Amino acid sequence: MSIAPATPAIGMAQEQIHRHNVGTLLRHVHLGGSVSRAVLAERMGLNRSTIMALTAELSAAGLVCEERPAGRGRAGRPSLVVRVRPNWAYVLAFDVAVDRLVAARVGLGGAVLDRREAVRQRAGADLDHVVEVLARFGRQLHEAAPPDSVCVGLGASYCGMIRPGDGMVRFGPDMGWVDQAFGAELSRRLGLGIPVPVGNEAHLGAQAEQLRGAGVGLENLLYLHGDVGVGGGIIVGGKLLDGDGGYGCELGHMVVNPYDGRPCGCGSHGCLEAEVGERALLDAAGRPADLWGRDALRAVVDDADRGDELAREALRRVGDWLGIGVANLINLFNPGMVIFGGMLRDVYPGAAPQVRHRIATNVLPVARERVRLRTSGLGDDSTLVGAAELGFAALMADPLGVLARA
Repeated sequence: MSIAPATPAIGMAQEQIHRHNVGTLLRHVHLGGSVSRAVLAERMGLNRSTIMALTAELSAAGLVCEERPAGRGRAGRPSLVVRVRPNWAYVLAFDVAVDRLVAARVGLGGAVLDRREAVRQRAGADLDHVVEVLARFGRQLHEAAPPDSVCVGLGASYCGMIRPGDGMVRFGPDMGWVDQAFGAELSRRLGLGIPVPVGNEAHLGAQAEQLRGAGVGLENLLYLHGDVGVGGGIIVGGKLLDGDGGYGCELGHMVVNPYDGRPCGCGSHGCLEAEVGERALLDAAGRPADLWGRDALRAVVDDADRGDELAREALRRVGDWLGIGVANLINLFNPGMVIFGGMLRDVYPGAAPQVRHRIATNVLPVARERVRLRTSGLGDDSTLVGAAELGFAALMADPLGVLARA
């Protein structure tokens, strides 16, 4: 009795499963560091021979290597440890904030191997300048990479509302960007023949903190990112909550003070970012209108630490509005953690008593009993790390296919 050959559909399904397994194994090692074959088999629900075969493919492609574990373990032959080769495959990551431009070469495994930074002037819609600086940095980083290494992707973070798919900045109120083709222009000027996916800075920051920062292992978290204004990212069930058009989680434009609120750059009044952003703190601390930026914010925090009562009152006021916003978000999403990043990482310690008081007063007891409040575990690189992971996404989905194209 003859056996019919596998149909094309079955062969295609098997190929998809294999591609998925190769990518999943690489992702475990990329995010978790050195991992033994035994642990990989347990995490992925595969037998050790399959893990060995998958590892052999990734090793032959130059993405991982295997070595004996350090130290002495249990009796018997130890399971080999799989780790990435960080200097061979890399992405170029770009981060556009209101006051700075950053580009970095980030190796497989997440290590920042090289970086460039420049000050960004607050000069309005400056697409040409931003693209010129970042493209120059990107080419420098690419040319400085080891000759046997390969760029497997690009990723960018921008402080505005991004249209999914093409990197168009639909709205960036702090710098007046409306419908600016940032991703397409940066890809063209880089000249590497690779598209530049772009993400909202707070969305990427939330994902980075979940993968590599303060929120590792959490399925539900909130990330609040302060720059001039306030952005937000919400992780629900392990996935980013992005909304119908990709413009969700604009937490900074949640109205907290509708009656006598400060004007906001979006055209409304009393938005969270209007009450807790850079200008709100500096005005409350009596700082002149021509003073701005991260150093000015840190000066207020330092003055408050030294006992300056006006600076302390400014932090209390901002902290109260921040607490109202956080209390609302906890009641809505029941996160396991709220993470404060960007300039809020500097402001939060001094504002924490007011934030905690609002949570104690305004959050439902069952929602507040487990929530933790933390500052960013990745420091000021949360958004840059998020951009790098955006660049690695294609490689994690199809490692061998991406390498073949690269």
